[in-house]
Amino acid sequence: MKHETLSYYLQKFFLEYLPGERGVSTNTISSYSDCFSLLLAFFGQKLSIKPEMLATDHLTKDNVVQFLNWLENERHCMVSTRNVRLGALHSFFRFMQYKDVSHLDQWNQALSIPVKRCESPNISYMSVAGIKALLGQPNQRTLQGLRDLAMLTCMYETGARVQEVCDLTRSRLHLEYPMTVRIYGKGRKERIVPISKEAGGILLSYVARAKLDDLARWEQPLFPNRHGHRMTRSGVSYMLDKHLRKVRELDPGLVPKTFTCHCIRHSRAMHLLQEGVNLVYIRDILGHVHVETTEMYAKADSSLKRAAMEASYPDILPKVEAEWLKDSKLLDWLKTLS
Repeated sequence: MKHETLSYYLQKFFLEYLPGERGVSTNTISSYSDCFSLLLAFFGQKLSIKPEMLATDHLTKDNVVQFLNWLENERHCMVSTRNVRLGALHSFFRFMQYKDVSHLDQWNQALSIPVKRCESPNISYMSVAGIKALLGQPNQRTLQGLRDLAMLTCMYETGARVQEVCDLTRSRLHLEYPMTVRIYGKGRKERIVPISKEAGGILLSYVARAKLDDLARWEQPLFPNRHGHRMTRSGVSYMLDKHLRKVRELDPGLVPKTFTCHCIRHSRAMHLLQEGVNLVYIRDILGHVHVETTEMYAKADSSLKRAAMEASYPDILPKVEAEWLKDSKLLDWLKTLS
């Protein structure tokens, strides 16, 4: 039986292929779902094709390129966002190569759409003084303030992504020396990150105040919102912005113009690098697959570049005597000043 409706294949793609054969995370599925929601909106608004009328024939290379241009030009998405959406579509096209061989040439053409080149964004991060000021803002006398402090501390100490911190439970904390946090990252990979005694002390205080040491609550969200549910990324961003405003009032120079939750991760990586920690260890802490990804921090730190260059300067350049040192009258006059 031949199925040409797009909805049939999308259902197979999201309900069977991605979770079953690929075993991707729920976050990836959510991101792919956002992409296809936008694609349906594009076909409806620009090509006047309703979702129930969409067929596989509509997913031509030209239409997909128009969709990507629509994201950039009309929705004002960044090139990096465009490339993320294209990655989701490429995954679907590879799935369709085996499910709909009668349109194999169509899928091959769609897969030939290249990722668009874009400039690497500057890494935004705070100084050690800035992070210290940020961690000093939450009101520790309230449970919500202590939660904010514990969460920000955990984000900085572990260099974890926002979603990774939102997904933490009490069971993933080892608060006996040596203290560690077990994090599930991208691709469902697990990593164990050591934390300092000071950070462990903050987490211990929070766990005790929030009564999370009860074994019955060990699998509940470590950092819940006011309703007791797992915090969302937007909720964490709201919390961070609230405390950043206070830091800016104290010293505007401590906070970069653009600073998001992910920039706390950047800050931790930069501080570790500046302390001389090996890139391989930083890679393992951040959960990068390849050390080449971690190298972007070394490329971004101009102070380290200068220090390396100054340390390597050979003593081969001749000394140049300043012209004014040859002027005896000027030298005699300068001596009279002293």
